[in-house]
Amino acid sequence: MNPHIVDVTDADGRVIAPGWLAAAESTHRELRPHLPSDYAATMQRIFAGGGRMSVAVVDDRVVGVAVHRIYENTFCGVHLYLDDLVTAAAVRSQGIGAMLLAHVRRVAVASGCRHVTLDSGTQRQQAHRFYFREGFVATAFHFYSMVGSQGDEHEG
Repeated sequence: MNPHIVDVTDADGRVIAPGWLAAAESTHRELRPHLPSDYAATMQRIFAGGGRMSVAVVDDRVVGVAVHRIYENTFCGVHLYLDDLVTAAAVRSQGIGAMLLAHVRRVAVASGCRHVTLDSGTQRQQAHRFYFREGFVATAFHFYSMVGSQGDEHEG
């Protein structure tokens, strides 16, 4: 196995690798099965809102997806927020997640960030072991509330 990272978007959110965006869908849905059926249009909206995507590729197959964004808040200033980090089930525990995370950390450093932050659903205990092993610490609970008739019912 010889994995490599491909940036699907540039720093401005333009899709520079549309074939890899399409190829990312099945792996991304392992974490986010609730994504709308029009995956490319959904991701375009996320990219327009600041999201960026990188994928891990092995033998012309996407085996990992990272969606991230850089923004500033009052808690930790300018930081990289990791929306999604998923490795295909068939290749978990083979270093793909760590490789994607290292790439995201390089993006963060190059962008002047001092922190990488993320949320992880309470049920995702294997993911939590991975994040702790990678040097993350749990600093808060994340709360959300459904609003309107189209509330979000998924568990991150």
